[in-house]
Amino acid sequence: MTLLNDLILVLLTYMYVVLTIIIPVQLKKRDKISKFTARKTVHLLAGLSILVTPFFTYPAFSILIAGSLTVLVFFSSKESKVKTLKDLYDSIGEEEEEQLKRKFLQGPFNYCLSITILVTVFVIFAPHQLYFPMAGILIMIIADTMASVVGKRYGKISLKLPWTGKRTVLGSTTMFTFSFLLCLGSFWYFGLFNPLTQIPLTWDIIFLYAFITALLATIIEILSPSTYDDLTVPIFSTIIIYLLTFVYL
Repeated sequence: MTLLNDLILVLLTYMYVVLTIIIPVQLKKRDKISKFTARKTVHLLAGLSILVTPFFTYPAFSILIAGSLTVLVFFSSKESKVKTLKDLYDSIGEEEEEQLKRKFLQGPFNYCLSITILVTVFVIFAPHQLYFPMAGILIMIIADTMASVVGKRYGKISLKLPWTGKRTVLGSTTMFTFSFLLCLGSFWYFGLFNPLTQIPLTWDIIFLYAFITALLATIIEILSPSTYDDLTVPIFSTIIIYLLTFVYL
């Protein structure tokens, strides 16, 4: 019965992901929303599917979901002969990706790849501490999106590093604020309110983990090239905070 429940959850997750991709793509094709809005909508909503991971009896199913979506995005390119994959690229591709030798969705691919890497590593080596990758992934999905939107629209004071894209003080402040709140939510929900098979956490540890993870994510985001921050921010912030729990926390 537990296997059947997991299979139903897998099916529902795929249905959710398909909807979060198809709807923005169709709206963009009809010029109802901009390419930027379509991309950020997919970025914001599709990745939330990974929150089902701690609810699987067999969490390896989450690796299957993340891995299959990574493959799908990798083959979504300007030259794809599959119309659906070409439409996806045309609807959410960025100018930087047009300059690539192989014109594909590099940003979304890095996004999916980081989720796959984190889920795989923690499902195998730390299946009872999945709140760490959940926090890191939520930072990438929501905090990074909010920082980009707020920074581009309202940011005035720039943070300039030669190897990164445009960063602003307001954008980075937004990044830290949302990262802290999201980490707080992840550690609280999966570690205290509804731990299921997870190692329980206390409020003092939750606040400490959330603050350090948010600070790490913000610093890494400032230092990372824009093309690769979907890889560097969730992976490094998650791995570092996890390793710190063995040394200092």
